[in-house]
Amino acid sequence: MFKFVGWRAAGMVATACVGADGRVMEIGTRDAGAGRLVVRPVGDLDMAGAAAFDRALDGVLDRPDLVEILVDLGAVTFLDSTGVAALLRGAAEAVGRGATLRVTDPQPLVARVLRITGVDVLLGWSGGRDDDGSAVEPGWRRLR
Repeated sequence: MFKFVGWRAAGMVATACVGADGRVMEIGTRDAGAGRLVVRPVGDLDMAGAAAFDRALDGVLDRPDLVEILVDLGAVTFLDSTGVAALLRGAAEAVGRGATLRVTDPQPLVARVLRITGVDVLLGWSGGRDDDGSAVEPGWRRLR
């Protein structure tokens, strides 16, 4: 069971989701102008956090002037398959509404999950580095 609490601060609307395990996932959204919105989840984007993330994306996707959703993954510390699925659902829904969804600034662990699952390029992120620090070519996958 989740408890959602919303608040507004400095142009960002944030939602806190408290899961049954007591963990909190915060999701901030802010308008970046010209039909662009930034969504910034904070915490683990896993089975517990994916539901809150889906709800936040649903709210963003309802905007009639939507052009692009930028998901800032800089504060996401863990990403599992349910988080990847939520990102892909959001991207597919955005395309269905004539918009795009792309991710930016993933932490190293999150970037690795995006890379090895092959969704990094699908989600508009190709600025990654391989485990040895070398640049990753778009479309290139090196599984170990």
